[in-house]
Amino acid sequence: MSKPKLVLIGNGMAGVRTLEELLKLAPGKYDITVFGAEPHPNYNRILLSPVLAGEKKLEDIILNDEAWYAEHGITLHKGKKVVAIDRVRRCVRTEDGTEAGYDRLLLATGSAPFILPVPGKDLEGVVGFRDIRDVELMLEASEKHRHAVVIGGGLLGLEAANGLKKRGMDVTVVHLLDTLMERQLDKPAAALLQRALEDSGLDFKLEAQTEALLGEGRVRAVRFKDGSEVPADLVVMAVGIRPNIELAKASGIHCERGILVSDTMQTFDPQVYAVGECVQHRGELFGLVAPLFEQAKVCANHLAEFGIARYEGSVTSTKLKVTGIDLFSAGEYQGGAGCEELLFQDPSRGVYKKLVVRDNKVAGAVLYGDTVDGAWYFQMMRDGTDISAFRENILFGQAHMGDSGHGAESHAARLPEDAEVCGCNGVCKKTIVDAIVQKKLFTLDEVRAHTKASASCGSCTGLVEQILQSTLGSDYSVSPAKKPLCKCTDLTHEEVREAVRIQGLKTIPELMGSLGWRTPDGCHACRPALNYYLLCQWPNEYRDDPQSRFINERVHANIQKDGTYSVVPRIWGGVTNPRELRAIADVAEKFQVPCVKITGGQRIDLLGVPKAQLPAIWAELGKHGLMSGHAYGKSLRTVKTCVGKEWCRFGTQDSTTLGIELEKMTWGSWTPAKVKMAVSGCPRNCAEATIKDFGVVAVDSGWELHVGGNGGVKVRATDFLCKVQTDEEVMEYAAAYMQLYREEARYLERTAHWIERVGLPYLQSRIVDDAAGRRALCARFLESQRKAQIDPWAERAQGAEKHEFEPLTPAERKAHACIA
Repeated sequence: MSKPKLVLIGNGMAGVRTLEELLKLAPGKYDITVFGAEPHPNYNRILLSPVLAGEKKLEDIILNDEAWYAEHGITLHKGKKVVAIDRVRRCVRTEDGTEAGYDRLLLATGSAPFILPVPGKDLEGVVGFRDIRDVELMLEASEKHRHAVVIGGGLLGLEAANGLKKRGMDVTVVHLLDTLMERQLDKPAAALLQRALEDSGLDFKLEAQTEALLGEGRVRAVRFKDGSEVPADLVVMAVGIRPNIELAKASGIHCERGILVSDTMQTFDPQVYAVGECVQHRGELFGLVAPLFEQAKVCANHLAEFGIARYEGSVTSTKLKVTGIDLFSAGEYQGGAGCEELLFQDPSRGVYKKLVVRDNKVAGAVLYGDTVDGAWYFQMMRDGTDISAFRENILFGQAHMGDSGHGAESHAARLPEDAEVCGCNGVCKKTIVDAIVQKKLFTLDEVRAHTKASASCGSCTGLVEQILQSTLGSDYSVSPAKKPLCKCTDLTHEEVREAVRIQGLKTIPELMGSLGWRTPDGCHACRPALNYYLLCQWPNEYRDDPQSRFINERVHANIQKDGTYSVVPRIWGGVTNPRELRAIADVAEKFQVPCVKITGGQRIDLLGVPKAQLPAIWAELGKHGLMSGHAYGKSLRTVKTCVGKEWCRFGTQDSTTLGIELEKMTWGSWTPAKVKMAVSGCPRNCAEATIKDFGVVAVDSGWELHVGGNGGVKVRATDFLCKVQTDEEVMEYAAAYMQLYREEARYLERTAHWIERVGLPYLQSRIVDDAAGRRALCARFLESQRKAQIDPWAERAQGAEKHEFEPLTPAERKAHACIA
């Protein structure tokens, strides 16, 4: 049986990206034919500027060579321009008469440079800046001539000017307006940029309207409305682009400014799809890469006949690098009615930051010179985070919010190749750059998937994005409108949780079937998340799925680098006694535990235990009342305490007793990520409560409650939540806080990140201001604990999940038998 035929017109980034996405979803579904007007394979148009500047060669920017097309059975017609689409016969025809039939047609014809309709526009030496041919013409001119004029002070124009300057030409940039890059920068930032570019040797003529290009045969000068002229052996038109829609219009496909497409990327002809710069979606045209790739993903989903994805527009930020200067802009960066502007200027360092704030939320941003916090500001803008709790520090960046893993270097491009970027996963800059270049990566998610950089605590996200930007070129832009839970779905964490609640979904297969999961069994990213969301929503009905948990949670111990495990019994509030210590010592001796270690959380860690011995050790510990410490789980780990007023002469409250009560209430609770608590008996804070997820600090009149601390790679001091007077209030607030975190945070999101995302005022409104809501949260938490507080070690010591601990090799079986 023959396959349906898919024809792609346009061998550019958007069209071929759609094919790549389609090949992932349905690799053998179509016979695919590609027509490209240029005589080259698919290349990265963003990197034309480095080619012009001599920093890269053509072969460096090829994305898919001819072997890729052959490997996937794709017929490629290079250098063949399609001139007609016969929608009745469903075939396309090229200039040389080549025809190809289709069942589905994908238009990705891109855009064309706008050429000013002035006299002399057809003279030799007048070019656009859109493809490799334009670059070749500019390089040829730079070898023979001296004077270049670039018309257009936007990003493309400035990049062309910079490249030609590096090629030795005298360059004048002509712009109609009084400020450069008006679509990305406000006037102060644009003025800084202009000054820096003038220092590098570029000349500018602003508020200048081109009247004519002068010359006979070849251009020799540009004349303006005011009668002035500048010499020009080369004129580069960089005044914008127009969607390339002539072919679509000629074939009767409805177009306005671009080819009109629906949310499924279909044109008015349901057999014909369109993506990229040629389309018009909900009145918008597109020029950045991120929206194009989002469109490609949706289009591929429908070509594969999955039919569940929709493109609803893109919210993008833009990170640029113009002649070595980092720029960032997003949202309503010009401000306006109802907006406030927060400004930071350091002229000596060449740094300018402007945040536009409306109702205490970031509405827009412009950064010049130091853009490392661009991703952080954009995330807050996208999440609608209330910044009132930290607006006095926000312009100083995330590094000044207690994030010590962030911003050690503000300019990734200056980092040496062996500089460690991601401390969590030990990823250096060279690894990231090599992956971007060799794997043709474009997005932060792709870098995370290939290198693990930024995949853990996320504090290096800004640096990784800077490396992406500096490696890919100046048009790098990311941040899709919404982030799917994983590659198996286009739904976000929040959308999945809402569907679980509203649709009453109570098993993973039921959830995947109802929500159109792409893969029948899910993946390593979604299965643990789904298992948690179902467990949280239906604590009395859902049956936990051990196979959807990571290995540590499956075997209730932390796996070590040599394949052995660690055993950490729970020690309530860090208070123990000779009987428990003697039991732990006896177990260590009996099972020949290689290492016994006191942990930072006031626990005792038995290290080097073979998996097969775990149930036997747990049984021995259980005889003396010692149970699992959940040191391996996304759950309550420890409640650290100081000795409090019972022993300490500075103590004002009984922190030890309160800590033990807190631990006894919260142990066994499954949470999105690990949770640590601490209770200090006085403001000296010996239990380090202000770097815990939930910290309690005693004062003379009661207790201060602190939230969102983190003491790992990403150190973050807590936010002050409120002050209460009694132990009972502490317990109620703690339970409500835990439940709100359980119900609303994303899986693997620590409380620090969660609070930064939703904002402290939101927590205060839910937990402090709304007493009835707080009590309801507390009640739901306590209800969920009824089924959660079962010691998993005791169950497994009695034979539950026995297969997990069976020795696999004869040597392991022999060793296990000797101990038993």
